[in-house]
Amino acid sequence: MSAGGSKKAIVAALIANAGIAVAKFVGWAITGSSSMLAEAVHSVADTSNQGLLLLGQKRAEREATTLHPFGYGRSRYFYSFVVALVLFTLGSMFAIYEGIHKIQHPEELTSPAVAIGILVIAIGLETYSFMTAYKESKPLKGNATWWQFIRNSRSPELPVVLLEDTGALVGLFLALFGVSLTVITDEPVWDGVGTLAIGLLLGVIAVILIIEMHSLLIGEGATADEEKRILAGLADGEGIERVIHLKTQYLGPEEMLVAAKLAFVPGLDIAAVAAAIDAAEARVRSEVPSVRAMYLEPDLYRTAK
Repeated sequence: MSAGGSKKAIVAALIANAGIAVAKFVGWAITGSSSMLAEAVHSVADTSNQGLLLLGQKRAEREATTLHPFGYGRSRYFYSFVVALVLFTLGSMFAIYEGIHKIQHPEELTSPAVAIGILVIAIGLETYSFMTAYKESKPLKGNATWWQFIRNSRSPELPVVLLEDTGALVGLFLALFGVSLTVITDEPVWDGVGTLAIGLLLGVIAVILIIEMHSLLIGEGATADEEKRILAGLADGEGIERVIHLKTQYLGPEEMLVAAKLAFVPGLDIAAVAAAIDAAEARVRSEVPSVRAMYLEPDLYRTAK
């Protein structure tokens, strides 16, 4: 997956969230709504997160060094993991604390119409951000479900932005629900309930992201489809009879390491073996462009006794 599409989605989210955060803080200052405050802090966290994702992409572009011979591609995984932690601590925990506090000690809202107006504007801006991420992700998703895309994507940014924007949109509707019920029932406790719901929602999204980013950080292999194409590219039936053993690992979103033991046609000399390996590497890279580093070892195939 190219970083170009994900960068476009990140920038769109950063611009939208920065504007939304300012509007929400103004709304909170005017109305005193805890839902509005929770959403404002959430938008600050999201804006910071987009900056972290862009920083991760920039850091990943560094050239390989002796200390890091495979490069810095996993920087994108690390910063995405930090994003999940920020969302959990700054977004979820703050909203849960504020929601419980406002349920226990309800406070009257002032100028609720201002809060509702700001939330409606924020929903429009957040929808723009979400649709940008949706359009950039859809071609990469293919026939998979959105859940499968989030679970199987080896590029972290688009799933992160998609989940963040989804949480932000749902959170805005929860805040709108809380403020509206407060106005309708004249019971300010509903504002606290909306805030608590926002915190729980952000917590669930953050935990999903933490699990996924942790898996990418420690190293994920090729997808089932990619492994099938790699195996087909390695064994051509002419120089290479079969793949004895194959291991793969993503070193970054667009960098895969392939290591394999191969059984060659009997009787080949060293030059023929070398030519067969070169041809196999070319076939694999043609089938799976993300394969960058390949280590192919000739071996004997031994049947189990």
